[in-house]
Amino acid sequence: MAQYFDNVSLPSEIKKMSVSILSTTLELSTDHGVFSKEKLDFGTRVLLENLPLEEFSGKVLDVGCGYGPIGLYLASTTDCQVDLCDVNRRALHLAKMNAKANKLSVSIFESDCYSNVTEKYNVIISNPPIRAGKKVVYEILMGAKDRLVPNGLLFCVIHKDQGAKSTISELEKLYDVTILEKNKGFFVIKCINR
Repeated sequence: MAQYFDNVSLPSEIKKMSVSILSTTLELSTDHGVFSKEKLDFGTRVLLENLPLEEFSGKVLDVGCGYGPIGLYLASTTDCQVDLCDVNRRALHLAKMNAKANKLSVSIFESDCYSNVTEKYNVIISNPPIRAGKKVVYEILMGAKDRLVPNGLLFCVIHKDQGAKSTISELEKLYDVTILEKNKGFFVIKCINR
């Protein structure tokens, strides 16, 4: 659970790794106390490899960005203005280091879900922190509606064993929902803000 909240008391041991997603390679630093510090987690990979990047435009927000793989990938593959936010200060520090290392211009800020989000976005994307609990996950996914422009897009990935089907049922009450991919139990979900 420490990876989701403030963990500056954990000892630091920064590790560097090279991550290739389709034809894009990012140099990423990770550390204790952040999600998936050893390698890019499979859910994030499935999400990124199945995004319709041609549908991305304008302003994009990566919620619960961790050390930044989703937002930085989008900053390197689209012309969008990409913002990244997280509640975990160590993750934010790493995301800033990783943006600089990959020479990417993004905005990175601290926010507990949408507490410090003041703008509207064309796209919101998240690999939500399942272990932080359903309340937090739903706050990210359902709360996106009020931070998206009309017909804005929400993308997320959830494993079937972590409530994908019930989450999809809830999403369908607010959005037009499409399943873009299913891979080893991970559902890549696209929602249109109606």
